[in-house]
Amino acid sequence: MPDNTPAWQKAFLDQHRLGTAYLRYAQCWFEPLAASLVAHLDGACEADSGVPVLMAVNGSQGCGKTTLCAYLCAYLQAQCGVRAIALSLDDFYLTRARRRELAVSVHPLLATRGVPGTHDMALLNSTLDALLAPGRTAAVPVPRFDKARDDRRLLSRWDEVEGRVDIVLLEGWCMGARPSSIEALVQPVNRLEREEDPDAFWRGYANNALQRDFLPLYERVDKWLMLAAPSFDCVYRWRLEQEHKLALSTQGEQVGVMSDEQVARFIQFYQRITEQCLATLPAAVDYLYTLDEQREIVSSRPQWDMAS
Repeated sequence: MPDNTPAWQKAFLDQHRLGTAYLRYAQCWFEPLAASLVAHLDGACEADSGVPVLMAVNGSQGCGKTTLCAYLCAYLQAQCGVRAIALSLDDFYLTRARRRELAVSVHPLLATRGVPGTHDMALLNSTLDALLAPGRTAAVPVPRFDKARDDRRLLSRWDEVEGRVDIVLLEGWCMGARPSSIEALVQPVNRLEREEDPDAFWRGYANNALQRDFLPLYERVDKWLMLAAPSFDCVYRWRLEQEHKLALSTQGEQVGVMSDEQVARFIQFYQRITEQCLATLPAAVDYLYTLDEQREIVSSRPQWDMAS
């Protein structure tokens, strides 16, 4: 690593186990985005709203949402003097106990986290209320979800956000998804829906949650960004690669590691809404990054490219 690499970039690379090539990648693709967000923030300040900017980030599993948001937060703070924090929709899943209750009282598939209807939207909205409040002085607790335990961490292990926040990034695989018509839900899109939700009750429940809980959330969003996968088939391969790497890292201990068949079933929970997002969101978002099958950005809108 060059001696003149800023300390914050060295820390970022170490934390995310990335090579120095990532810095050039981020400089070309993400730093123009940061400049655009700062300009939007400056406009909000001129309007004297005093309310932090909220940007929603959509992207399928394994596409790089978390790393993008982490880089933006680090860059904005270090280079622009703008404080940004990142929230993940995943951290607002209902507790395991609550999902088990829903599995008994509503539908067995609701035991599995993922679709709308398995998130604690009241907790998400109250957290956003606190973070986006002008002139806030009190610390804001932010929940964290432990995917290894499939449960929310104890309150004592949540993060706390203190001081002023200028930009909030909210990333999630189904952010931006909108409810479908009842007719569109009838035909199953995969084996899971066909065999385990033959009457479309589970997918109807998720669809109602989009209408009831997510559409009001979208009204709060100032800017939208999408990392667009080339297809859902790629999403499956990316998720499978992640599981294979996890298996190698456990050195023979397979606790919590899914087989290829289990991954294939798990990803089906996300297929319907992911495909809807891939079909409808690219034309609707403010910032679009198009990915290839290796998860590399190949184009953007606005047109920020590697030749810049």
